[in-house]
Amino acid sequence: MADERERSRRVESAMHDPRIVDRDEELVDRSGLADEEVDQVVRVMQALRGWHAAAERMSEASRRYMQLNQTDMRAIRFLIAARNQGLVVTPGALAEHLGISSASTTKLLDRLERGGHVTRSPHPSDRRALAIAVTEHTRHDARETVGRQHARRFAAAAALAPEEREVVIRFLDALAATGQD
Repeated sequence: MADERERSRRVESAMHDPRIVDRDEELVDRSGLADEEVDQVVRVMQALRGWHAAAERMSEASRRYMQLNQTDMRAIRFLIAARNQGLVVTPGALAEHLGISSASTTKLLDRLERGGHVTRSPHPSDRRALAIAVTEHTRHDARETVGRQHARRFAAAAALAPEEREVVIRFLDALAATGQD
């Protein structure tokens, strides 16, 4: 069993090591980097993979606990953020935020309303529109799951020195930009 774990760890480590997956430097330029530096970059990539896996597990646990899918959770978070700012959310604003059609928004709201997660009421200033709000019960559940997770992530970032946070911000922004064409 210990041999299997060690073998699995070695293979997982190799998945991020360009010296193994790109020996001929066809994709990853390692020129100018000492082996110790490549080792460190590989550890960064492994840490990112670990963070991603942890975030997925936390997100899945929250969705399971609240019995919601990913889009539902995004809608709930948006509604809570709007409520905390004193903003009224319309179905159109929610559709725009989620990037879904009005028909999909109607289905989503029907599902969330049936589940006791949202209410629909007349808009306070536009009699043609509806106002969508999260229920107190769902707000409380989200606070206890997603909110507590966010608080722990915030604490981890707050524990960094200001200049360390700037390095992390630059790195994550650069990483996000790699996904843009």
